Amino acid sequence: VQLQASGGGSVQAGGSLRLSCAASGHTFSPYTMGWFRQAPGKEREFVAARRWSGGSTFYADFVKGRFTISGDNAANTVYLQMNSLKPDDTAVYYCAESRRSLIASRVRVLNEYDYWGQGTQVTVSS
Repeated sequence: VQLQASGGGSVQAGGSLRLSCAASGHTFSPYTMGWFRQAPGKEREFVAARRWSGGSTFYADFVKGRFTISGDNAANTVYLQMNSLKPDDTAVYYCAESRRSLIASRVRVLNEYDYWGQGTQVTVSS
């Protein structure tokens, strides 16, 4: 399985970006796909996740109301629409896929994800 993330870039505070993550090489449907981010000198942290079956979504508190995760099941692609971006959102964003349909308490756990994309840089200037 390969995950290809794209859509990162540089924007000013208040701007928007849309990240995409295309998954390929499956012999099964993904169960949960998520986005994480890692800022310089900080640990990787959960941003959002979406369960493939049913489409349930989960968000970190710091992105609620600003970011939206969505997916195209037929294309095995997940998106992260990021609005009202802040300088604190600057980080490398990673998509990840789990072979399990994760519950809310587990979507934030890095070890629950089996595959990771290469990351895409998001830079927000003030």
